[in-house]
Amino acid sequence: MADFIITPDPNLHLADSNKRDLEDWKSETTSIASSLYKGFMENGRRYQTLRAAGYFSPSDEQQFETYEMGHLACLLMNADAPNPLYLAPVQTPKHVLDIGTGQGSWAIDVADMFPHAIVRGVDLYPPPDSWVPPNCIFEVDDVLQQWTWRAKFDLIHLRHGIGAFTPDEWASLYKQCYDNLEAGGWFEQIEMDIRCECDDGSIPADSVLFTWGPRFFAAGKKLGKSLNITETMRSSIERAGFVDLHEKTTKWPIGAWPRDKALKEAGLVNIQHWLAGMEGYSMYLLTKFGDPAPWTKEEVLVYVAEMRKALKNPHFHAYQRAKRIWARKPLSEERTVTNERPSIIKQE
Repeated sequence: MADFIITPDPNLHLADSNKRDLEDWKSETTSIASSLYKGFMENGRRYQTLRAAGYFSPSDEQQFETYEMGHLACLLMNADAPNPLYLAPVQTPKHVLDIGTGQGSWAIDVADMFPHAIVRGVDLYPPPDSWVPPNCIFEVDDVLQQWTWRAKFDLIHLRHGIGAFTPDEWASLYKQCYDNLEAGGWFEQIEMDIRCECDDGSIPADSVLFTWGPRFFAAGKKLGKSLNITETMRSSIERAGFVDLHEKTTKWPIGAWPRDKALKEAGLVNIQHWLAGMEGYSMYLLTKFGDPAPWTKEEVLVYVAEMRKALKNPHFHAYQRAKRIWARKPLSEERTVTNERPSIIKQE
């Protein structure tokens, strides 16, 4: 495990236990090797090297911009909530973990919102931010390994883990999340379905937009890491032992086509997320696991150009679905009572 060195603000009023944690984490970790920063280059994109069979998405400046757009779109699509960062009923968290922190935007925003909490963001590659709140810690680590954090968490957040893990690895990760939460603590995950959909027939049935999802699902199957996580995450979270499960499904517009002002703004940001990220999301998968055979870099670039052209068509009303699930670790006295059905919230 490796961390960025962050000097706490002496005027920051943290609980004594949190102050000790901020001091202890420095001695528990080592410096990040320069090879981790360099990663490896392939087809003009940089990828992480911490895990041999790692994430297919690049770890470079262009992809970090993509993650930032995704973060903004997520905030806009949840803008009507009391807390747009998460829906779990955690009012005053003390210890928060953000798995797959990427750019680190979510972790930074939560740390700003709760200055008395310690917020950790962990990923396979260091985020680019040169300054973070003094109560925010970024760590480079593989969450599939045994966790070594001493303090348990009040809230664990995971976003955009699509394609990162095999089914067995997902089960192991959910188990570690469960084991490392305080009793009564909450886990929350949000994932975006990669399929383009349309409800009003404005997109022709033979549009290239409708090939994106199936093509990626086929590549993910070859890779051994399902990209259809939105259809499996609920049952996996339940099997890990979580209770009081809530589910919210929303339609994210891709483009500024909605009449509703809030959805129009969110769609404008989301299409930028797609336009900036399509090359990065597709390059590794299609050049390694394309159908029927691995593609060339040039073939991927042509395909991405066709996708971008279609997405920019102002007459196409495309959207994708996003699923958010938040669930609780039982209190000690609840662990023997599991017959009640979890609650479900669905929003179209």
